[in-house]
Amino acid sequence: MPLSDKHTETKTYDDILNAGPPLNQLAKEFVTPNKLFFVRNHTWIPHFQLESYRLRVHGLVTRELSLSLDEIKRDFERHALTATLQCAGNRREEMVSYKPIDDQLAWGIEAIGTAEWAGARLGDVLCAAGISSEEAAHVAFLGLDEILHDHANEAYGGSIALDKALACEVLLAYEMNGEDLPLAHGCPLRVVVPGYIGARSVKWLSEICVQAEQSDNHFQQVGYKLFPPHITLDNVDYADGMPLTKLPVNSVIVRPQAGSQLQAGKVVVEGYAMSDGEHEITWVSVSADGGETWQRADFTHEPRLWSWQLWRAEFELPPGEHEMVVRAWDSAANSQPETIASVWNFKGYVNNAWHRLRVVVA
Repeated sequence: MPLSDKHTETKTYDDILNAGPPLNQLAKEFVTPNKLFFVRNHTWIPHFQLESYRLRVHGLVTRELSLSLDEIKRDFERHALTATLQCAGNRREEMVSYKPIDDQLAWGIEAIGTAEWAGARLGDVLCAAGISSEEAAHVAFLGLDEILHDHANEAYGGSIALDKALACEVLLAYEMNGEDLPLAHGCPLRVVVPGYIGARSVKWLSEICVQAEQSDNHFQQVGYKLFPPHITLDNVDYADGMPLTKLPVNSVIVRPQAGSQLQAGKVVVEGYAMSDGEHEITWVSVSADGGETWQRADFTHEPRLWSWQLWRAEFELPPGEHEMVVRAWDSAANSQPETIASVWNFKGYVNNAWHRLRVVVA
């Protein structure tokens, strides 16, 4: 069911909740209210007793830890960070329109949100456990949610490189926008890995393992890998795929929406832009004539690392049909490819082609 009367349940698999905000509420504020923050689940929300919850930290560590939520709050300094999370499948709907994609959620532009997360730094917890071997190179996570694969249950999981895990921006979050972490967003504890695809920010966290290799979990080795456009389900070798980590630079028009009927004269165009979090969005260009001419958009706030950039532009439009287009650059001079064809992949991941939509002005 919907998370609230303000939250639209947009996509479901067998009643598994996957939800995003109504588009007229998307990116209206810099920080996304909890009730409007998108939800991506691969199975049902797990059942557990908070009183008996323990986080296990093990692997290539000098001492294993078993921590309750109260112990995490008591023993580790609380840190807060405003960061954007984005599903790897955001904007998949455009890829599906270009060429069919099987068995994947056809997200529009709504699988993204920004929150103020608070909790312990993952690096602080790892330092408390101690890294015991020079072979340690990855940190793997497991959640309490279990998915059926190959006739056996497997906990949802994934991993990130050790150097990212030790970075000060990576949190074990137990608060979201000043409230206890909601159940749909991973209560009692979730990893927050800013700048990476949302799939690496594992919810309902139960285990952390320091290890030499990447996680062997299905969602690391198969589920979230990127392939070039010529690879399909018929010829894929998952061992050749690139595990998804950093997000590419991207920008999206949120308002007006595709197919809108507008009045001639001043038209305000608004949207969001995002990079890998380490680099600020420095420029957003918007076109009202399919990319023939461009104008620079204005930012609505100062750029911040790890968070999206909201922007707006104004056009004087005569009657007729107009194709709106947006593209962005970040501080490392990364930009977006022009066409869907150049980024299409059979999983429909990380679509960052120029975003286009048509409106009618009367």
